[in-house]
Parts: sequence; C-alpha cells; structure tokens
Amino acid sequence: MKSDLFASENLARPAAAPGMALQNAKSVKYTVDGEMLARQGSMVAFRGDLQFERKGQGMGGMLKRAVTGEGLALMSVRGRGEAWFAHRAGNCFIVEFEPGDALTVNGRNVLCFDASLSYEIKMLKGAGMAGGGLFNSSFTGTGKLAVVCDGSPIVIPVTARAPVYVDTDAVIGWSAQLETGLHRSQSVGSMIRGGSGEAVQLMLSGEGYVIVRPSEVTEAAH
Repeated sequence: MKSDLFASENLARPAAAPGMALQNAKSVKYTVDGEMLARQGSMVAFRGDLQFERKGQGMGGMLKRAVTGEGLALMSVRGRGEAWFAHRAGNCFIVEFEPGDALTVNGRNVLCFDASLSYEIKMLKGAGMAGGGLFNSSFTGTGKLAVVCDGSPIVIPVTARAPVYVDTDAVIGWSAQLETGLHRSQSVGSMIRGGSGEAVQLMLSGEGYVIVRPSEVTEAAH
C-alpha cells in the first residue's frame, strides 16, 4: 500500500527516554514510566499497560481542585507505556522548567505535564468584572509542561516602564512574577467585541513576558 499518509514524518516515533516529546506540531507523545497528568479528553491513542483516572473536583493533595482554567478537569495516567495527546489540532509547545522557573498558564491551554511539577490554582483579583479565562495555574518545580495554542502564539516582553494589556480571552500565560490586574477601557468599548459598551483587559506589569494567541474566540473546556 502506497500513500503520502505513510510518510516517515507521520509515523509514531520510537521512545528515546521516559517523558514527553513532540510527535509533530499538533500532538505530544508521552512515554509513561510511573505517573503523569493531562487534561481530560486529550488522549488520542495509547499502547502498553496504562490506567487513566479521572480527577474530579474536591480531590486533595497536589490536585487541590483538579481543575485549571475554565473548568478544565485533569486525569492522571499511570503505568508503563506510550500515550499521545492533542486538543482540536492546536499547535503544541513543550516548556521545560528548571529550578526557580515559574509560569502562570491559562487552564484551557494546558495539555499535559510531568507529575514532578507543582501548581497552584489562582483567580485574578476582580475576576467578577470579566468573563472566562481568569482561573489560572502557576507552575513551578522541575519538569516539562505541554501547552496548546490556536495558531501561532505571540510572546510580548513586559517591562517596568511598559505594562502590557491583553484580552482575557486571548491570553495563554505569563511570567509568574508579573503583577496582574484588570483594566477597564470604556473609551474603546464601542470598538471591541461588537460594541459591548465596556471592554476589560488583563494588565501585566513588572519584568517578564506574556503569551497570547491570535484569537479571541472562546471555547468549551472539552
């Protein structure tokens, strides 16, 4: 049987070592030897001796609420084998954390991560002013995190002299040390979101960077 479908770049890559790696631009392969965590519904294939356990709200320990972002529930994957993860054909990126690194990520952009990473779920102050995307997870520790993005992300430097304002529906994540707040821009409300009368952006200040996606389209958590 002959077809470009079977081109070498489409074949599952052999496992080089435990952990995650990009299968291609749209998916992540994770060689499991123990435990890892992923968003529910993101597993597209697996092989080997793996158990998938749904983590609901109210769980203790590291999965304090087992929810990140806009109601994004997590699952643990345990055992030995290989699993592939993806979400709506979004572009996948792997972030490797070293000691001292800290990154805040919107839950809708979390794909999977090493169990060695710790995270704390936070809600932005004044979150009642705006819509979704204001529950975020601050990741710390050592290990890898895979994030997913609609389109190609935009990484914007933030400096003490130049705060950055981003749409709450477009933000993916930011340096955890940045100060955050919500900013009303009534003067341009008539031009944003079809003339809603008021627009609210996330304001970030300090030293670091913010990552946004080139889309304001909201999506369901699953």
